[in-house]
Amino acid sequence: MEYATLNNGVKMPMAGIGTFLLTPDEAEASVLRALECGYRLIDTANAYVNEKAVGRAMKKSGLRREEIFLETKLWPSFYEQADAVDKTLERLDTDYIDLLLIHQPAGNYIAGYKLMEKAYKEGKVKAIGLSNFTVEQIEEILSVCEVKPAVLQTEVHPYSQEKKLKEFLTKQGIVIQAWYPLGHGDKALIQEPVFLALGEKYGKTSAQIILRWHIQDGNIVIPGSKNPAHIKDNFDLFDFTLTDEEMAEIAAMDKQKRYYVSTPELLQKYAEMVPPVDDQK
Repeated sequence: MEYATLNNGVKMPMAGIGTFLLTPDEAEASVLRALECGYRLIDTANAYVNEKAVGRAMKKSGLRREEIFLETKLWPSFYEQADAVDKTLERLDTDYIDLLLIHQPAGNYIAGYKLMEKAYKEGKVKAIGLSNFTVEQIEEILSVCEVKPAVLQTEVHPYSQEKKLKEFLTKQGIVIQAWYPLGHGDKALIQEPVFLALGEKYGKTSAQIILRWHIQDGNIVIPGSKNPAHIKDNFDLFDFTLTDEEMAEIAAMDKQKRYYVSTPELLQKYAEMVPPVDDQK
């Protein structure tokens, strides 16, 4: 395993499992499988409505809590609720969260960030960060925060490498984490000749080549899957290294092509949406 050191000294695994779009049963099975395969980073969120299932899988794994890096995200409808972090801890059945993010720059996200800072100071959260924020929105947080965000989770993949954003984040000491690291399942990306050729050279799949590129480029990855074989393969990334020339070849593929585009209307919808977290299984 390789690690990123966050700006407060916390070490975060570079590869983990995401649970977006997984039902509670799927999330529990996938997280348990991932932990069996050696994963130690788990990503979930209030809005995924599977936090209880993630907590169950952690308990069932038999691993000590401190061996697992648990990451979750606050949803906009909870930003102004004083007990939002405590309720999140309760659902996950844990005493602390390793990394807590503001999920969307919607609603009163400044209030949400202040909630996270309070939880950080109380030791309920080991690091805090942002998800889906633009440079301008990050600068807004930086202008008012007492605890600097450690991570930005956003869409990154070979077709959208976010080079300017990463330059900004590097200067600020913020680590980038990629969701959609495999391009939202875009077959055109997976079947790019460069990945097929490198896969043949290293005895890896195209997905493994892409995930290895991410790690070498400094991107923490959290591919999601409910397929046990894919879960295992998505972690089999640490026995080979791409050359500088191969990294440059992939860097040249950047099309600045995103699959997710935020709009004011979408953010308004997020602010109004209340996930049924209390009904979790």
